[in-house]
Amino acid sequence: MRNYALKKHYIFFIGEELPQPEAHLVQSTNAANGAANLGYSTVLVYPEKGAKAINPANLARPFQPRQTPTELIKYYNLHDKLKVAPLPMPWPIDHFRSKFTDSNTIASKYYLPFHILPTTKIVHSRNWNFIKAAIKNGIPAIYEHHHHEDKPFEPEIVTNPLLQIAVTVVDTIRESMIKNGMPPEKVIKLHNGFNRLFMERQPEKAAEWRQKLLPDESQKLVLYAGALQQFKGIDVLIDVANEMPNVQFVCAGGKPTQVEYYQQLVKEKQVSNIKFLGYILHNDLASLLQAADVLAHPHCSGKAATFTSPLKLFDYFASGTPIVATEIPSLVEFQDTQSITAWCEPDNPSKFAECLKRVLETHPRKIEGYTDSINFVKQFSWENRAAKILSYVDESLLPQLVV
Repeated sequence: MRNYALKKHYIFFIGEELPQPEAHLVQSTNAANGAANLGYSTVLVYPEKGAKAINPANLARPFQPRQTPTELIKYYNLHDKLKVAPLPMPWPIDHFRSKFTDSNTIASKYYLPFHILPTTKIVHSRNWNFIKAAIKNGIPAIYEHHHHEDKPFEPEIVTNPLLQIAVTVVDTIRESMIKNGMPPEKVIKLHNGFNRLFMERQPEKAAEWRQKLLPDESQKLVLYAGALQQFKGIDVLIDVANEMPNVQFVCAGGKPTQVEYYQQLVKEKQVSNIKFLGYILHNDLASLLQAADVLAHPHCSGKAATFTSPLKLFDYFASGTPIVATEIPSLVEFQDTQSITAWCEPDNPSKFAECLKRVLETHPRKIEGYTDSINFVKQFSWENRAAKILSYVDESLLPQLVV
């Protein structure tokens, strides 16, 4: 008989090494961070490779919740209540294409039942294989699903009472999940959140960013933060910059290969007033958002516009900086609010440039930020999101509060 007194942890499982500059990893780490800030015994679990993975002590006791390392705290803007438990994945794991040497299989089939299970109250993951393994091992589960897939869900898993709730971020994905077999009463739509540190005013750091990024202090600064992909509107933004030569444009985010690609593209197009900074640690990103005169959200139309999770948009809101966004389906519900300053049609550089020019004229930069968006975003904290999700969990299955 299992000792339920030992079961206290709220496990967030990520099937990829950390840290990496991927939006879904920002989402998952901040979701775990929000639960920890509510006082639950929350542990972020992820694979660890390299030299640490062959440490005999780590292999002997692979599940050891510990303080979050400084590197992750700065990378994702985390707090000190969250614990981590890297799972050692020594060679040849993930070096050969086989389910027997796949780190997700090792985590689900070995680490979970033999090492993680004894002290775990509930698991939360975007990894369906881990969710299935948890339920098969008698562990309650919360599933996150943020993209369209045609693969049907296994009936024996989705109807199992241990699957407490499935969470998605837009209605279109909820509909596709139901179509693929998820019971309607078990799937909710819930927006992502913002990290509360983004709301703290950092005027000195913001001034340093402006001094660093603006060749002429009288110039205006338009900032985009997020992934560097065509459907996100980066190519559109380059054309916008070409139409507004007296404004400095800056893009923060992206992988090194993407940064290199777009730096080469602007050279070929002879657009000299746009810079690509690469990935910015979340510890520094808040002040960068506050440094801008306008924040750009130039997302293109198309399939991605129907399910894109406006993760970065909530950090935009928290900065209090005016926002210009394109009218895409996943943002429609924000059109009746004061949180976004101006809207324009997608895929049209000239229209986006017109919006930017108008907002730059009507909304001068405020060091303290614009209160409309700051007040609006308070409802979308990661802590509020975690509390909402856990309200769907049976009270007897809730993780342990440690404060």
